[in-house]
Amino acid sequence: MTPYEVRGKVDYDRLMEEFGTSELTVELASKLEKKCGKTHFLSRRIFYSHRDLDKVLSAWEEGKEFYLYTGRGPSGPVHLGHLMPWIFTKYLQECFEVKLIFQMTDDEKFLYSEGMNLEEAKKWAYENSLDVIALGFDPKRTEIIMDTEHISLLYEIAIKVAKKINFSLVKAVFGFDSSTNVGLIFFTSLQAAPAFLESERRGEKIPCLIPCAIDQDPHFRIARDVAPKLGYPKPSLILSKFFPSLSGANKMSSSSPEGSIYVTDSEEEVARKIRNAFTGGQATIKEQREKGGNPEICSVFQYYFYLFEEKDSKLMERMKSCKSGELLCGECKSELIERVLSFLRDHREKREKARDLMQEFVPEEFRD
Repeated sequence: MTPYEVRGKVDYDRLMEEFGTSELTVELASKLEKKCGKTHFLSRRIFYSHRDLDKVLSAWEEGKEFYLYTGRGPSGPVHLGHLMPWIFTKYLQECFEVKLIFQMTDDEKFLYSEGMNLEEAKKWAYENSLDVIALGFDPKRTEIIMDTEHISLLYEIAIKVAKKINFSLVKAVFGFDSSTNVGLIFFTSLQAAPAFLESERRGEKIPCLIPCAIDQDPHFRIARDVAPKLGYPKPSLILSKFFPSLSGANKMSSSSPEGSIYVTDSEEEVARKIRNAFTGGQATIKEQREKGGNPEICSVFQYYFYLFEEKDSKLMERMKSCKSGELLCGECKSELIERVLSFLRDHREKREKARDLMQEFVPEEFRD
C-alpha cells in the first residue's frame, strides 16, 4: 500500500503494525467523544488508528491550541469514500472550534496521471472544492489551498522539508524507481508543508491534527521525521479505514466506477449500481428466508455501517433481520437507494450554493 496504490485485501491491524501507528483505544475514543459527542465513526472503529492523538487532546485540555489539516488529490468527481473522512473532519472542527487547512493537490494529480493535463487538474480542484464547502465547514475557520494557485504559501516550507529528505527514503516509502518523474519525488515535501504552515505564519509552534485514510500515512511519517529537524511540532494523525466498494472490495476507488457512488451520478446510475451490488444473500428468496443472509460480507450492509445508519441499535436490528431471513436483499437495497439519493439531493443543492461562497474559503493572503 502507498498513497498512490492499494493492492489486494486490506489487513488493517497489519497496517498499524507495519506503519507503526497506534490503535485508537476505547479509552482514547471515549475521551474524544466525551468532548465532542458520540459518533459512529469512533464507536465502530472506522477511525481506528492514530499518531499522537492523545498528546493533542492532553495539550488541548491544558489550553494549547491546534489546527486541522486534510486534503484531496483532485483527479475527477468526488465519491462517497472521499466525503466520509471530510464529514469526520467537520465533526472535529465543530467540536474544537479550530482552523482547518484543506489542501487541493492539483499539481500531484497532474504529475501522477499520464493522461491528465494541468488545466484539467485545476478544474477538478475547483469542482472538488465545492463538495468540501457543501459539507458545511465554517468559512471563518477554513482555508482551501489549491497548490498551483497558492504555491507561495507552501514553497518555502516545502524546500526546507525537501532538503532533509533523500531519494532513497522516498523510493523506499513510495515504491518509486528510475522512471518516476522528479515532480512526484519532490511532492511529499509539498504535502508536508500545510502541517507546518500555521507555525511558520505565526512564528510559534502550533501543532496540527490530520484526519485521513490510512493509505496517506506514508507522507506524514516522512513529515513527522523531518519536523524536529526544522523546529516544527510533529503532526498528529487520526486514521480511517476505507469506505468499501459496492463490488465487495475493501476500498471504493475511482479506478472502479461501478463500485463507487459519485456525487455527480444520476439517480438512475445510483439505483443501478446499488441494485447490482455484491451482497451476502442467498441465491433465491426461499433460501434467504430459510438460511438468512451474511451481512459481514455484504457491501450493501457496509454502506449502512460506514455512513447511512448512525444509530447502533438500528444497525443491529438490520443485521438480525438479515441473518434471520426476515429482511431480503432487494428490500435492503431499495431502502439504501432512497437514503443515498436523499443524501445526494441535499448535497447537490448545497454544492450549487457553494459556487457563491468560494471566495470565503480562499486563504486570507489571496482574497480580493
